[in-house]
Amino acid sequence: MLERWLACVAQLEDEIPAQQFKPWIKPLVYLGYDQGERVLRLGVPNHFKLNWVKSQFESRIEAVARSSIDEQLSVRFEIHRGDAAAPARPVASARQALPVGQADGAEARPEPASDGVVGDWLPPSNDAEYALQGEPSLVGEAARPDSQTRLRPELTFDSFVHGKANQMAWSAALQVVERPGTAYNPLFLYGGVGLGKTHLLHAVGNAILDRLGAARVRYIHAQDYFDEMVRGIQRKSLQDFKRKYQSLDLLLVDDIQFLGGKERTQEEFFYTFEALLSARKQLIITSDTYPRELSAFEDRLVSRFGSGLIVEIEAPELEMRVAILLKKAEQSGENLPEEVAFFIAKNLRSNVRELEGALLRVIAFARFRNRPVTVELAREALKDLLELARPPISIDSIQRTVADFFKIKVADMYSKRRPAHIARARQVAMYFSKELTQKSFPEIGEAFGGRDHTTVMHAVKRIAELRQHDQEWNRQLHVLEQTLKG
Repeated sequence: MLERWLACVAQLEDEIPAQQFKPWIKPLVYLGYDQGERVLRLGVPNHFKLNWVKSQFESRIEAVARSSIDEQLSVRFEIHRGDAAAPARPVASARQALPVGQADGAEARPEPASDGVVGDWLPPSNDAEYALQGEPSLVGEAARPDSQTRLRPELTFDSFVHGKANQMAWSAALQVVERPGTAYNPLFLYGGVGLGKTHLLHAVGNAILDRLGAARVRYIHAQDYFDEMVRGIQRKSLQDFKRKYQSLDLLLVDDIQFLGGKERTQEEFFYTFEALLSARKQLIITSDTYPRELSAFEDRLVSRFGSGLIVEIEAPELEMRVAILLKKAEQSGENLPEEVAFFIAKNLRSNVRELEGALLRVIAFARFRNRPVTVELAREALKDLLELARPPISIDSIQRTVADFFKIKVADMYSKRRPAHIARARQVAMYFSKELTQKSFPEIGEAFGGRDHTTVMHAVKRIAELRQHDQEWNRQLHVLEQTLKG
């Protein structure tokens, strides 16, 4: 079976560009094939690589393996750090014997870019030939402890929920980890409070340390940067302050807007910014607003912020809010029914922090009262957070909520399309339009693309019968009704 996997590796090497094959496919370790479950087990040295390989290459690896090993197999990636004293298991390519994966879990050496930047940035530990030319070597220097990096180890790409609202920021952050100092430098993330900017900063820092080991990484809030500089001036140790920040490999600055109006600090930050960029070291900066809308900032600094990639993180859409709640509950070891997650997400829309706080309150409320987590309990627990005075329920709001619930487009409510899942969702929306508003059958029909009133009557009758005879449908529609009523 190993020989068949070697043939797969050779085929992948032919199909995938070398700059992608060497850092991502080459480090994979063949761990065996479970014939009973038809699972090909592949080892990956760390969590970051596991996530990246799964998201970018899993389908291609699986397709190649099925053609060479078993048409019905599936691929399973596992963290495999191996034994430092054991020799690496050799996996050959069609052209030469290449070690695919290393038993000591060491990172694959990145393929140098044409100018050598990627190969020189952040050398892997214990690899002297990758030390920066003309600069102090990082070889043998252990990753900084959390107290020095200020990174929170629990904020990783694994724990970050990404969706339409933050997809570009998430993708850009992953690219920075893959090619620090060359991909999107600086990376400027902006958006409202509690949307995940800080989480992404920590995720990049943790992934860099996980991937490359010896690296000078520091996360700092802009206000703390200011305070630290003031202490440096007071203690006459400003040069030490400068050296510390200008010698970093990765600087993560949160809430840069706090430097507004602090001219001396902005000047010092400008010099740090210039020093890091000229050395091709990575900067990621967050703000609550677009760079050119920052108040009381030097033009030259604003200009530098715009010299890289600027990405907005938006408020999460309903589906993403539900996913965030389910993910947070899973991380806490709690069972959160999907209908409860939907109820919370539908009623609380501002930001991720509010969602997390609401989830914590619901779980605590259920635990203290020794009751299961239900929509009714969530409504009781969150009564002061929910809007006290809601506008009257409209057909528009019903159409939007039902479309979200059934994962179709709002436009399908008015269209003439008749696939079964769309027709059923449309009937449900007509049913609730009659149940929850004062509109007549003709008025409802007009709101659904000019349909005849008899079509609405049929829909109301059909859904009412469905609720009466199908318990599962009645349960789902009960949840939807509670959501519509708020």
